[in-house]
Amino acid sequence: MFWRKKDRRRPARHADRHALVPIPLTGGVLSGQVRDDRGDALPDAQVSVFDSGDRRAVHLATDPFGRFTASLSPGRYRVRAEAGGYQQVSDSVEVAWGSHSDMGMLVLGEDPASHPPAPGLFVIDSDHSSVRFVARHIGLSKVYGRFNRFHGRIRIAEPFEESSVDVVIDAASVDTNVEARDTHLRSADFLDVERYPELRFSSVRFVQHGGNRWTVDGDLSLHGLTSDVSLDTTFLGAAEWNGDRIGAVATTLLHREHYTLNWQQTIAKGLPVVGSTIEIQLDVQAIRQG
Repeated sequence: MFWRKKDRRRPARHADRHALVPIPLTGGVLSGQVRDDRGDALPDAQVSVFDSGDRRAVHLATDPFGRFTASLSPGRYRVRAEAGGYQQVSDSVEVAWGSHSDMGMLVLGEDPASHPPAPGLFVIDSDHSSVRFVARHIGLSKVYGRFNRFHGRIRIAEPFEESSVDVVIDAASVDTNVEARDTHLRSADFLDVERYPELRFSSVRFVQHGGNRWTVDGDLSLHGLTSDVSLDTTFLGAAEWNGDRIGAVATTLLHREHYTLNWQQTIAKGLPVVGSTIEIQLDVQAIRQG
C-alpha cells in the first residue's frame, strides 16, 4: 500500500493575501486598503493607528496597491488614513489576540481645496519661490545649489489640460555657496553662461491625477539643447495675501548627457566626481494677474 502525505496547504480560493505576515504571539494583525472615491488604490497614503489613550502606536504608508498591515497588541484602536488632496477618514477596530482584523476599504473623498484654481494668468513671485538642484559628489555626499534669478508665468485654462507654464532662469545666478565651484559651473565645462545665458522651460501638457497630484510635461532648453522633461507636481492650494495666490512643489531628474554637460573627472576605481543625474526641486508661489 502506498501512503500519500496529506497536503496541508490551503486551497487557492481560501488563500489569505496577508498569510505571509506573521501573527505575533503577544497580539494580532491589522490590515486594510485605502482607495479614493473612484475606487482606485492610493499608494503612499499615510496611515496612523492610535490606541485607547490616543497615543500613536503605528505610522506607515500604504504599498503600491493601497494596502497596509501592522502587528499590534490586543485592544481597540482608531485608524486614520490621509493622502494629499483628499479628506482624511478615521474608523475604529478591535484587534484580538492571535487573530487577523481586516478593516476592508477606507475610502477617501477628494478635498475641494485641491482642485485647480479658476482659469486665469498667474505670475511667479520669485521672492517666495525657489529653483534648487541636488548633485551627488564622489558617491559620498550631496551638493545643494540654487538659481537666484528667474521669472515665469502660469496660465490655468479650461479645460485644465490646456494650461501652460513658462519659466526663464538666469544661468549666471547659479549658487552653491562656494565661489570657486560656482565659477566652474558658469564656465564652458558646464553651463557656459556667456554663450547660453538662460535656461528656459515651456510646458506642452498638464495632466491632473487624483487628489493634488499633477504632471507637467514640457521642454527644457539648457546649454543650447532642448529635451523633454516631466515635472511631478503637488498642488498646495490657494490663499489670499497681497493678492490671490497659488502654490505648488515639483521635482524631476535631469541627465547631464542630454544637454552635453559632459565634464567629468574620476577618482580611484573610476568613481565619478559629479553624478550623471541632477535632481531639480521647485517650490513655486504665483500671484493672479487676471
